[in-house]
Amino acid sequence: MIVWILFLTLIFIFLALDLGVFNKDPHIINTKEASKWTAIWFTLSMLFSGVVYWLYSTDYVLNPNQLKPSVAAMKFVTGYLIELSLSIDNIFVIALIFASFKIPKKHQHRVLFWGILGAIVFRGLMIYFGVLLINKFTWTAYIFGAFLLFTAIKMLFTKDEEEFNPKKSVIYKILGKIIPISTHAEKDHFFIKTERGNAATPLFVALIVIEVMDVIFAVDSVPAILAITSDPFLVFSSNIFAILGLRSLYFFLANMLEKFSHLEYSLIAILSFVGLKMLLHDYIEIPEWASLTFIALTLSIGVIVSLQISKKQNSK
Repeated sequence: MIVWILFLTLIFIFLALDLGVFNKDPHIINTKEASKWTAIWFTLSMLFSGVVYWLYSTDYVLNPNQLKPSVAAMKFVTGYLIELSLSIDNIFVIALIFASFKIPKKHQHRVLFWGILGAIVFRGLMIYFGVLLINKFTWTAYIFGAFLLFTAIKMLFTKDEEEFNPKKSVIYKILGKIIPISTHAEKDHFFIKTERGNAATPLFVALIVIEVMDVIFAVDSVPAILAITSDPFLVFSSNIFAILGLRSLYFFLANMLEKFSHLEYSLIAILSFVGLKMLLHDYIEIPEWASLTFIALTLSIGVIVSLQISKKQNSK
């Protein structure tokens, strides 16, 4: 329990420093700054795998699956890469939401910051119940596996589906019935006073839509990491590190999302892999190093191919 408290305390210290020190004044986060923070979060995540190794070698954290320290560290890294890769789709949607509500670039970081706090709570709840289900009812692994495989197939064959429009979404309509929505944004405020009373600004609306979309995306990502491990600490910590790095990754990719349009095939391959792993776990045991290698290699190939195709298209 102490490890969990220390871990959460550390995360909130990171977040407090982020908003209170490094990003105290609203500003446009350029590609250089975003790449620096992306590298920092990735480095911290890899260093934390060493902390995981130490924790599982000293029994400071509950180890329900009796994992070896090296295996626990590899499962953390594998889970982190899965969550990071599946968040790519989330980045596309976030960009769409910001564009739809015309959120100024200098205020986007504030929206994503508060979005992360909500994501930590919702992801924590989903992970808790997911781990509870898979440990109590082992057959649910087959349901999760089938769902991931179905999601991968759906992604492969639904390329021409209608583009998501945040302003026409159910979320936006429900929120409009609860509180007046203003089209005017006053600095970085989430609410402003109007003749009708307090009204939500586009920043708050964007925040709520992003929160709900994160929960929807978590329906895919949480079962995916449960295919790697059902250890609560590994599932939660890898999720949180991926979420923390999502903001800087968003600003890093925001201006070149079109270059990674073919990365979706890598996500389909990863979802298919983890889905099949869950469905066949009683018959085939895939070594942890093989899962980590497959996911890292699939992501690398997806990035390289996407950049090459984009380069060829731009040269025409």
